[in-house]
Amino acid sequence: MLMEINPLEYLIDPHRRIYWIFLLTSIVVAAIFLWLNPSRRRLNLSKKLWLHPSALLDYKYFIFISIFKVLVIIPVLIGAQEVALWVNNFLLEQYGFNQTTKLSYTQIMVFFTLSLFVLSDFSRYWLHRFLHTVPWLWAFHKTHHSAKVLNPLTFYRVHPVESLLFGLRYSLVIGLVSGVFIYNFGAMLNIIDILGVNVLSFIFSLAASNLRHSHIDIGFGCAIERFLISPKQHQIHHCVQHINVNFGGFLAIWDWLFNSLVLSKDVNKLKFGIEKNEMKYFKRFSQLIFYPFYSLFKSK
Repeated sequence: MLMEINPLEYLIDPHRRIYWIFLLTSIVVAAIFLWLNPSRRRLNLSKKLWLHPSALLDYKYFIFISIFKVLVIIPVLIGAQEVALWVNNFLLEQYGFNQTTKLSYTQIMVFFTLSLFVLSDFSRYWLHRFLHTVPWLWAFHKTHHSAKVLNPLTFYRVHPVESLLFGLRYSLVIGLVSGVFIYNFGAMLNIIDILGVNVLSFIFSLAASNLRHSHIDIGFGCAIERFLISPKQHQIHHCVQHINVNFGGFLAIWDWLFNSLVLSKDVNKLKFGIEKNEMKYFKRFSQLIFYPFYSLFKSK
């Protein structure tokens, strides 16, 4: 249990955004970017950025949320395995035994890996979009967007209610897909993985994913940014004036299909945070947690 609630465990767990290999690739990309753009070094290497009050709040909050997840959120969540079992049993009751042997084991593995990745990313897009468009959900998501400067730990600046929703999303989607595959192909299922992580998630996490929450505004070019979210596209999403665009996790194709895509070339100035009159309510650790509840109560 001590290992499980140790925030440093995130550095050695390949399922985490700040896994050391993902951090290392982002550092290498950032170093190349700063070498090619000397004018950007001063800001990105400045104490004013890394010791900014908003950044210091991120560091404190990361310790809190990593422990809170293990002690409170995970114990109350239904697991993906339970969902998969229920889905499989439901399909058996409704349609009887119906496993197919038309596909090879390798084909099933590829199909399963791809289905898990695509449907998980699709559901992440819609939950993220709802967090912006549904007023009571936006009240909690403001905790994340209240960051005035960005760093990799800003990724974890997420209200416990939002963390619970994303955990529930994961269990339901992974469980549903797994249950359907178990029903059709049997329980001997495996994904194509690297270090236990879906190979597609691992590869896209290597692609400078930690720079999304940073001031290294790297774009991928118009053609690629219609399919994959670049660091700058997510930084645009954190801008006050562009806060309702670029909801995608790994894939930008959902933004493209549902008219919420903004390309890097279309935005020059990046100013992070929420509306100025609301920023004052998210300056302290306690406010990140309790102000969303207060704002909802006050609005009634």
